[in-house]
Amino acid sequence: MPATIPLRVRAWMRITMAAGGSDSDRRRAKAALFLACCGLVGIAPHWLPPGRSLVPALTLATLLGGYSLRTVLLQAFRRTGSDTPPPPLSPAAPPSAVDVVVAARDEQAVIGRLVERIAALRWPEGQLSLWVVDDGSDDRTPELLAELQGRHPFLRVLRRPRDAGGGKSGALNLVLQQLGGRWMLVLDADADLQSDVLERLVPWAEAGGWAAVQLRKAVANAQTNLLTSAQAMEMAFDAMIQEGRLANGGVAELRGNGQLLSREALLKVGGFNEDTVTDDLDLSFRFLLEGLPIGVLWDPPVQEEAVLTLPALWRQRQRWAEGGLQRFFDYGPGLVSDRLTFSQKLDLTCFFLLQYVLPVVASADLVGTVFTRTAPTMWPFSIVALALSGLAIATGCRRPSEGPPLPAMNPFSAGLGILYLVHWFVVIPWVTLKMALLPKKLVWAKTLHLGQEHGDPSPADAVDAAMESDPELASEASHV
Repeated sequence: MPATIPLRVRAWMRITMAAGGSDSDRRRAKAALFLACCGLVGIAPHWLPPGRSLVPALTLATLLGGYSLRTVLLQAFRRTGSDTPPPPLSPAAPPSAVDVVVAARDEQAVIGRLVERIAALRWPEGQLSLWVVDDGSDDRTPELLAELQGRHPFLRVLRRPRDAGGGKSGALNLVLQQLGGRWMLVLDADADLQSDVLERLVPWAEAGGWAAVQLRKAVANAQTNLLTSAQAMEMAFDAMIQEGRLANGGVAELRGNGQLLSREALLKVGGFNEDTVTDDLDLSFRFLLEGLPIGVLWDPPVQEEAVLTLPALWRQRQRWAEGGLQRFFDYGPGLVSDRLTFSQKLDLTCFFLLQYVLPVVASADLVGTVFTRTAPTMWPFSIVALALSGLAIATGCRRPSEGPPLPAMNPFSAGLGILYLVHWFVVIPWVTLKMALLPKKLVWAKTLHLGQEHGDPSPADAVDAAMESDPELASEASHV
């Protein structure tokens, strides 16, 4: 735990983690129990008479499908809070100070561009600082940052050893106690923001009483290939679902890049958890349990690069899946306590069943089909879930939006989006099996950023340039 975190906060984190069962063995035991329960649910219908084997799936499809349909369709026809223009900056009250924070490791391809983008943001001089934590970069990132500091007084750089531990959370905790602004805007090194984003985001957050706000994530390189286009659809789908969940009394979540955090609220929950692989998902639950509301803003978005290859996607989604499951295992007792409202519990239950239980149960159903030589039983549940996901993709991509154009909707693109989402039916069961059988060793698992924009080098050329500066990237680059 960083020495800069106050003793009171460090004690809070130790108590919270102990109560949540963050120990690797406890998580492994919970993953094994979860896997066994889902396996039983998936296989058990094969033992029922043929006329009743589809009853469990039809029941789940009806109940969860109805809730999901309400979340998607009502949101599509409702004027949301993010569609309402934020209040103008009041001349009587000075704008709040904002600290933009970036944890960077081997980001020579994008770090210079990021600093220039922050310099272009419209915000009063002296009220905006950019903190970059150089987390043991082996490329030219340190040299570039030193050069940029000479041109931009608002840029402050901290460095820590590559093996300092704690991953991105450790890097963010290092800078947390040195911040003085009311708001902390966490960005990835490849982030792109509109120049007026703070003029719209901060007043909206303060007027709404939000402890945190997540900007919609937009894919900057959606036109590169079918995979990046599918990820652009997924980001629109995710933002639509998030807004729908929140509007129905449910829960919204942080997504790492483009998250505005109240520094006071962040200190209240003990900073960032260094014992997790997804700091944003973990922080979302700790805010939830402390009654600190999280909002979602559709426009303006934060732009980022989508991964270019299936192997890169596979690595990224394994980390997301593990972090997503991990938080339910760690904070389960709190999630079923009276600290949450009934609507929040209902929303989390439906989300957990659709996002994590369904893929594992569907895999167990296939195993049962092979061993019992009977027909699959979970297909109605899976089909309804995928169909509603396709509806959410189409609704989100047709919604007016700023930033990069969203993929045009037609039968082919909608089919691509649905087919793309099937990868979660592979990722979630595989990650669950790994969590149940193997001990976890925390590592920094960063996504390769190439700095692609319109007019930039082709994907292959960009990867070749990255490989020259960092041979460790060769395993990912070889698949481009």
